Amino acid sequence: MTKKAVVLSSGGIDSTTAMAIARDRGYNIYSLSFRYGQRHSVELECAKKVARHQGTIDHKILDIDLRQFGGSALTDDIAVPKHEDVSQIDQTRIPVTYVPARNTIFLSYAMAWAEVLRAEAIFIGVTAVDYSGYPDCRPTFIEAFQTMANLATKTGVTKETVLTIETPLIHMSKSEIITTGHGLGVDYSLTISCYDPDDQGRSCGRCDSCLHRKKGFSEAGIPDPTPYIREPPQPGNGEKPFS
Repeated sequence: MTKKAVVLSSGGIDSTTAMAIARDRGYNIYSLSFRYGQRHSVELECAKKVARHQGTIDHKILDIDLRQFGGSALTDDIAVPKHEDVSQIDQTRIPVTYVPARNTIFLSYAMAWAEVLRAEAIFIGVTAVDYSGYPDCRPTFIEAFQTMANLATKTGVTKETVLTIETPLIHMSKSEIITTGHGLGVDYSLTISCYDPDDQGRSCGRCDSCLHRKKGFSEAGIPDPTPYIREPPQPGNGEKPFS
């Protein structure tokens, strides 16, 4: 029997690697992305390229206007925090780039599509290691959502399909994620991580996500193919950043 999986895709490193892992595990891939009012909509172009490269069965982009609520630097007129080095990122607070309930909303849509497809799994590229402190990236949240999903769907109640929320990256560092994806043939030049890219799609090089990305490639010993507006400092090179 053919296995099916819905994979949430943002066009970034984590979701693209999760998709490659799902494909490697023998799943037919149904990719799902969202135009949710994010300032970095260039990610959707990357998600399209990733879907083609990974050979997905279908790729849907759904419209949800989370700018109606705001409350995040990604969906409101709030500045995206910028730093010179990853060590300057405050790990003690949930950052302003957190989008309220985003993963809950995305997973709910993925759950609906999975039920129609009779898919056994949803893959989401959350990680609890090199991440920005988002509450909806924690294992406890994922476990709770999986329980809810099998209580809230017809296929779950009848046991026709027991849905699992797969988080293959949850205990990986960014460098481990990149190394894993590289081994599976992921082309990271198709991806973007930046929270605040320019009109040409170049990454800012200074937001939390850019700095984690650069650090991950450096620690993995793999060249970072990202076009940056300003080249982020190499971690640990002792040079003054952006001089």
